[in-house]
Amino acid sequence: MPTFPASPLRGGERTGTPAWEPWGVNPADSTFLRACRRQPVEHTPVWFMRQAGRSLPEYLAVREGVPMLTACATPDLIVEITMQPVRRYGVDAAIFFSDIVVPLKAIGVDLDIKPGVGPVIADPIRSPEALAVLRDLEPGDVPYVTEAIGSLVKELGEVPLIGFAGAPFTLASYLIEGGPSKNHDHTKAMMYGRPDLWHALMTRLTDITLAYLRVQAAAGASALQLFDSWVGAVAPDDYRTFVLPHTSRIFAGLADLGVPRIHFGVGTGELLGLLGEAGADVVGVDWRVPLDEAARRVGPGRALQGNLDPAILLAPWEVVAPRARDILARGRAAEGHVFNLGHGVLPSTDPDQLARLTALVHEESAR
Repeated sequence: MPTFPASPLRGGERTGTPAWEPWGVNPADSTFLRACRRQPVEHTPVWFMRQAGRSLPEYLAVREGVPMLTACATPDLIVEITMQPVRRYGVDAAIFFSDIVVPLKAIGVDLDIKPGVGPVIADPIRSPEALAVLRDLEPGDVPYVTEAIGSLVKELGEVPLIGFAGAPFTLASYLIEGGPSKNHDHTKAMMYGRPDLWHALMTRLTDITLAYLRVQAAAGASALQLFDSWVGAVAPDDYRTFVLPHTSRIFAGLADLGVPRIHFGVGTGELLGLLGEAGADVVGVDWRVPLDEAARRVGPGRALQGNLDPAILLAPWEVVAPRARDILARGRAAEGHVFNLGHGVLPSTDPDQLARLTALVHEESAR
């Protein structure tokens, strides 16, 4: 068992005994899961996308010299990094440390995550023949995921663990473009010009994503989030035709598991109603749409998650606090509300801001 640098809230080697103060409930009845299910809560739960990593000095210490995909395939590192924000902030849920391209790497896609760039695909998929690389994902392809989640469930105790995967559209964009893209030129060219190939690709990715999420739930994840980082590039009519059937199949394929399903996309203000139709229990909202308006667009029967602009955390606390209170107030329009950022924690964020924000959300919403 490797040792890790001392956490700011606990000293020495990682052990199986939590040093933070849990809320004293079982994961199945946690504040986070109750809010996801639109049940009464004693306070608004809070967690942060990309809370595991990036801005934490203890994360940078354990990741030094370790490539991202290596870290994502090393159970002890996964556990340590996932636990770090839980120890430091006292958030109401942990998010499994990984990356959305992990299942693609696991089935043999030639890719790498390059620092400062993101996922880079060696051979972009732009023909029917290229689809052959996308074989089905089996649990045995990701043993490190199963092992890490099993360890995390034991160590987290009362704190629920969120598993996640990338949505088919976002994965398709990486695979078609060969990496991150501003305009998604090749992606849209295939979507509009080769709809047969597009749907074949999306069908394969849907199968892989669904299998990957089910592996995480079987290992002990208490909730599952589908990230669609790039889908805001799609117009509503095109989303309904080219994306919605595939995302809907994922959420329908998870329904028997009984765990909350969360759907989040960036730049999706005009798509919120459609995201609500896709079948998730919780719709994540980025910072561009106020939560009370988001509740109207999503419609009844869904909880909301969000939605403080991550960049606000770079401002003084006197700016952050009233913005957070406003989000809590607007979140009351939703049938359930999980406080979060409108996207991931920025690397230059002061961890103390997140600690103060967690405390503020808990204290203000419990009044």
